[in-house]
Formats: sequence, structure tokens, C-alpha cells
Amino acid sequence: MDMNKLPVAKRAQILSLFCEGTSMRAVSRLADVSINTVTKLLVDAGRLCAALHDDRVRGVKAQRVQVDEIWSFTYAKAKNVPKAKKAPAGAGDTWTWTGLDADSKLIVSWLVGPRDAGSAFTFASDLKARLANRVQLTSDGLKLYLDAVEDVFGADIDYAQLVKLYGASGENETRYSPAKCIGCISKEITGDPDPKHISTSYVERQNLTMRMHMRRFTRLTNGFSKKLDNHVHMIALYTVFYNFTKIHKTLRVTPAMQAGLTEHVWSMEDVVRLLEEVEAPAPAAQAN
Repeated sequence: MDMNKLPVAKRAQILSLFCEGTSMRAVSRLADVSINTVTKLLVDAGRLCAALHDDRVRGVKAQRVQVDEIWSFTYAKAKNVPKAKKAPAGAGDTWTWTGLDADSKLIVSWLVGPRDAGSAFTFASDLKARLANRVQLTSDGLKLYLDAVEDVFGADIDYAQLVKLYGASGENETRYSPAKCIGCISKEITGDPDPKHISTSYVERQNLTMRMHMRRFTRLTNGFSKKLDNHVHMIALYTVFYNFTKIHKTLRVTPAMQAGLTEHVWSMEDVVRLLEEVEAPAPAAQAN
């Protein structure tokens, strides 16, 4: 079936399935379209949503922002990449950096990249560019944040780290069980952060939401990303889905509404219509 002939409702259905944790092959079967059609729509929608986030999520009047990174992998786990056949560029560990407004639950900034100093600086720079005012920032104990926050924000921030202490796994626990958190240490880094709000709980809960809504993040499956570009497109689509179309159960509105970025709940059809506007050919110039 030609992508250009797919109706709005069908394209919206496909994008919605993506954001409900359905794999690409399953989407192809459920929507009764070819895998090439599904892939092309993901790429086109991903590019649109990345531009949409970049344009609309600006001047965010947040008070408290939490940041974290979530791990996944592309093509193969890092330890297996050297012996993998035809491993593409970007294969191995794939980290998604996210900055969340603790009050509106809005994803203010996101970045897909390695867990290194360059990504930390780029992520912090993008986060600062989207904020309208000074905020209290909390991260985990990752040392990469120390230089990145200082270089980007300087003294114009109230920054603290929440360092979690983990105990050894018990003998009866499986190797997939996470280590038990036995305590936390708050470290005030810059400014005057309020001790009551030194927390990463909301952004860590957002990590779980990402794993639930994107098949590429599901552990112990073969649903992981095979191409880094498609992974990025899915993150872009998910971010618009989460910020603009998904009603937060506690807030009873979408994060974008709570943050004052829009006045209504978007639908996936709205996203498709924006995509069709981009795809529409430019009007031919009239002859003199």
C-alpha cells in the first residue's frame, strides 16, 4: 500500500501502536501494511516530532528540574559489537538523556548519545536553552554532570546531586534483580537548593514509562533497535506523544498543558495532519 494513500486514521493508528510498546513487525501485521511502509512512517514522523519539540518546548517556566540517563543498546550490546557481523555505526550502548520538569512532568530536553562528557555538555546546553528562569536542578551522582552544569549554567542555578548507595545482591536473587538501594546522600553543589526537593524520583519514574511505551527499551527481547537513526526517531515520536497527547493520571491534563505550552489535548491525528502539511508539495509559482 502506498504511504501517500494511507488515510489519516490509519497513519495515526500506526503511530499510536508505536507509542504503546508494539514492535515494528507487530505494527505491520496489526495495521496490515508492509514493514517498509511502517519504517518510512516512523522516519518521517520522527523527523517532524524532533522539529516540533525543538520549536514548541521553549521558554519553559519550571521551578524544579530532574535529569537522568536511561540505557539501551543498538544492534548488539557493547561487549558483543567487536565480534558482530556488519555492525553499523552507533552499535552498542545507547543512552537517552532526559530532563523533566518535576511539577508539570514535561520532558523539557532529551538527547540520544554516549554517556560521556560531550553528551553531558550538549544535553545541559539544550536544557538551559529551553528554560525561562533559574531552576533547582537535581541529578544522580554521575560525575559528568558536575563540569557540564558548571560550564553551561555557571552560578545561575541551584544544583544538587542525589547519590544512591546500593548493597550487594543476595545469594537467592537472580542475576537480573537490581541491587537494593540502602540509602541516599544529598550533595549541594551550586547555589541554594531546597533540601526538600533534592530528588530524582519523577525522572526515574519517567524512565519506567519510556520502557513501557517503547518496545526498543524492553529488556531480554529482540525488540532492541537495529539502527541508531530509527532509535532517535522513536524517541522523538514518543516525546511528542508523552508531552502533548498523553493525559497524566495525577495532573488530569497533558504535561504540555500543565506547562502552559498548549491549551488542549492533542491527538495523534493532529500530529499526522502536521506531517501531511510538511509533505504537501509547494504551490507552483505563477508565470508572469
